[in-house]
Amino acid sequence: MPPLPDLSFTQLALIAGLAAFSAVAGGVAGYGTGALMPLVLVPLVGAAPVVPIIAISALFTNSARTVAFREKLEPRRAVIALVAALPTCVLGAWLYTLLSGRGAAIVIGSTLIATVPLRRVLKRRGHRLGEKGFAVGALVWGIVVGSSTGAGIVLLSLLMATGLEGAAVIATDAMVSIIMGVIKLSVFGFAGVVTPLVLTVGLLIGVIGFCSTFLARLLIERLPVHIHTAMLDAAVIVGAAAMIFGALRG
Repeated sequence: MPPLPDLSFTQLALIAGLAAFSAVAGGVAGYGTGALMPLVLVPLVGAAPVVPIIAISALFTNSARTVAFREKLEPRRAVIALVAALPTCVLGAWLYTLLSGRGAAIVIGSTLIATVPLRRVLKRRGHRLGEKGFAVGALVWGIVVGSSTGAGIVLLSLLMATGLEGAAVIATDAMVSIIMGVIKLSVFGFAGVVTPLVLTVGLLIGVIGFCSTFLARLLIERLPVHIHTAMLDAAVIVGAAAMIFGALRG
């Protein structure tokens, strides 16, 4: 990893402001920090440190979501996702500095966009993603989450396809993502990519995100389930479109 630049107070304030906004957005929609933060981080610190920075901050934001929505957590689905995704997450983190995910991002993004109308059609017909299908999806997700940022939309979409809605999606996604984050950071630590600046920026985003997430809970408590589900669908579509756009630009 090349040397990282020093950040000014104004640049740190910009990072802090976007961290607060993305944490609230992520707390409501289940997805946000991994997609929004790279927009300001890449111009300031470069592309290489972004994944470890987001991995550090995600430990805080996902911990806050787990605490805020703990009563909605679905332990069985969380365990299935963890068992399936842990090995591939390690593989994805190791491949992070070796492989380009441009083509994969386009395919995954397109698939995710397609899952929104498909899931609604299947739901009307009484079909849901079973445990075996969910496990296979989590297996693939492990590689994506280990090697990139913004992969939360994949697990988000998978959980919704199993029939979860609203805060249950947020809580279960957050619980799984905490364990994934620890695994990623372990791999990055051994690889020597967690520098002092990476740690500082990651902690700044994480602490602000932790506090901001509880504001999101207040918003969710006032949202009907069908509106919150529609917002989750919108998050999947926007996040997937951003993934495709980023891949095409890169």
